[in-house]
Amino acid sequence: MELENKSIIITGASSGIGKAAALLFAAEGADVVLGARRSSELETLAATINQGIGRAVYLAGDVRDESYASALVDLATTSFGGLDGAFNNAGIVGEMGPVADMGLDNWNAVISVNLTAAFLAAKAQIPAMRARGGGSIVFTSSFVGFSNGGLPGMGAYAASKAGQIGLAQSLASDHAAEGIRVNALLPGGTVTPAGGEGNPGVMEYVAKLHPMKRLAGAKEIAQAALFLLSDRSSFMTGSPMIADGGMSVRLS
Repeated sequence: MELENKSIIITGASSGIGKAAALLFAAEGADVVLGARRSSELETLAATINQGIGRAVYLAGDVRDESYASALVDLATTSFGGLDGAFNNAGIVGEMGPVADMGLDNWNAVISVNLTAAFLAAKAQIPAMRARGGGSIVFTSSFVGFSNGGLPGMGAYAASKAGQIGLAQSLASDHAAEGIRVNALLPGGTVTPAGGEGNPGVMEYVAKLHPMKRLAGAKEIAQAALFLLSDRSSFMTGSPMIADGGMSVRLS
């Protein structure tokens, strides 16, 4: 029970990595607060957890909305007495193509969902964790935009994910002495709806880019997030932790 007696927010919880994380964290003893845009999927997931796995509450909303970030923290506090951790996992890839051909609307959408929402989440979560005496925040970043992980056509995505790493490191420096740890998780290609699930050709192509010659399962990435949220990573903060099947090695 790695997360026993911990209250944890998970965004992007309606599918993919977020859904896998919700099920895993609850099985490991956490009380989970589920966030995403799709209310019906959150309701179904919360019911599954509450029917024998653990305890879950949910609230649908848009991570770009500052009041939604605060509402998730309030829900954790009223339902479970406080907030111990957050897996800020919601994100989008956006339209792919050269920056010179990219529309400003696409750029703004990707930055707002991936980076501005991370800022809003941390802004709401840190005071609650401070009141709790500490906590752990994890952002789902990416090997894209880190080290030699740049890929063509992903300028907005790479910028947003690199920004998450910088944000995590700055927050880690600001709040380490308060017992609040902040890390970024950098997955490789993962079998999710956003990762090409349902398109075998795309999935096969992306899998072959990885030295392991396969994509991650959503639960594999959730397990890495579990480590960062648990006390097993108690001396880690400000880290860009890579779980990318060797992609960064291939590109270095």
